[in-house]
Amino acid sequence: MALVKFGGGIIEMRGSIGGTTFSRNSTGNYARAKTTPINPQTALQQTVRAAMAFLTDRWSATLTANQRTAWNLYASSVQVLNRIGESVNISGFNHYIRSNMIRKQYANPLVDEGPTVFEIPAADPTYSISASEAAQQITHTLDDALDWATEDAAYVFFFCGKPQNPQINFFDGPWRKAGFIGGADPGGPILPHAADSEWAITTGQRIWTYARISRADGRLSEKFRADTFCAA
Repeated sequence: MALVKFGGGIIEMRGSIGGTTFSRNSTGNYARAKTTPINPQTALQQTVRAAMAFLTDRWSATLTANQRTAWNLYASSVQVLNRIGESVNISGFNHYIRSNMIRKQYANPLVDEGPTVFEIPAADPTYSISASEAAQQITHTLDDALDWATEDAAYVFFFCGKPQNPQINFFDGPWRKAGFIGGADPGGPILPHAADSEWAITTGQRIWTYARISRADGRLSEKFRADTFCAA
């Protein structure tokens, strides 16, 4: 289903209508013929589907009515960005899945209690990366003065895209899990954080990553991105 924003004409459009898919890259909006992806039943696909099924069942069968009410209150009080960059409200169920899916995939503790702080965690504007062919590692640099850093059970999750040629100026997936780092009260985590690359990387390639902050109460930030050219 396409998401369309109307103005004097159509201002933004994401998704598919009929046989056409609409999206945007660094040069602007574009349309292409819709393709139907194959379903190879990879281990990653099955892991994601299993996590979604688990959390959906947990919402209805394990959470109490008070816990679901708390998530619904949180949902009515905060907004997230949709695919065309608009701030919108989503349901408490969707927030529960959004907050816990990433934790489930990384085997971190789930959060069933609805957050009582009504704001999405801010992104880290200082986030940057470097990459090394020799070490085959990507190093993530973050601001250790932010609140998550000294909060037990808070995390920053990292995702990495497949390396691209240096002339490529836009990348929007697919992404792979690339590790995480946890907050620690009182000392904070060890930063910068170096992690083995999910792909073989070579000098000059352009590397994209994104990160998300998950606070101890389950609140999840929007994605914040970084890119770099791989060094020798």
